[in-house]
Amino acid sequence: MKIKTAEFVISNTDYKLCPEAIYPEYAFIGRSNVGKSSLINALVNRKNLAKISGKPGKTQLINHFKINDNWFLVDLPGYGYASTSKTNREMFKGMINKYLFNRKNLICLFVLLDIRHKPQPIDLEFMKKMEQDRIPFVMVFTKSDKISQTQISKNIKHYKTEMLKEWGSLPEIFITSSEKKKGRSEILKFIEEYNEGFNPTLIG
Repeated sequence: MKIKTAEFVISNTDYKLCPEAIYPEYAFIGRSNVGKSSLINALVNRKNLAKISGKPGKTQLINHFKINDNWFLVDLPGYGYASTSKTNREMFKGMINKYLFNRKNLICLFVLLDIRHKPQPIDLEFMKKMEQDRIPFVMVFTKSDKISQTQISKNIKHYKTEMLKEWGSLPEIFITSSEKKKGRSEILKFIEEYNEGFNPTLIG
């Protein structure tokens, strides 16, 4: 897929205020500082479409971007804000859950995971909840340029071993590097294939 246009549409805290659900939609989420904004910018080949900040938890709204005038990319707030209040954490959690459960044109959730670390309980718990609630998602490992291929393989094996204790099979996995643009073509191909099968008239 060639990215021809990428434009910001709207930010809000309520899924009811999201754009009309006439295009297929793909949302990105992960823990703070996982490299979400950098990956989004790398995917659409723009430097500052998604705002990058050194301060964890900067994304606090549901941010919609229209890509190629025929699909939405959504930048969601992260989960597990350690540096914010319990009240704010609950607010973000509620906002995200309502979006995920009610957005009818959401095709897939991209769950971002830092490849440098072993499986974190908060990530495993979030993905388990997505599986239980039947929210379609894939696993996207970020920052693969920061460690060796041997370590990458080892850390992914840790994830598979841990998750297969409870799961019969695992979601699709992408390995990415925003700096090297690694995984970009694979993710865009994945999105393109699902876009081709999208039919807005089937949204109930």
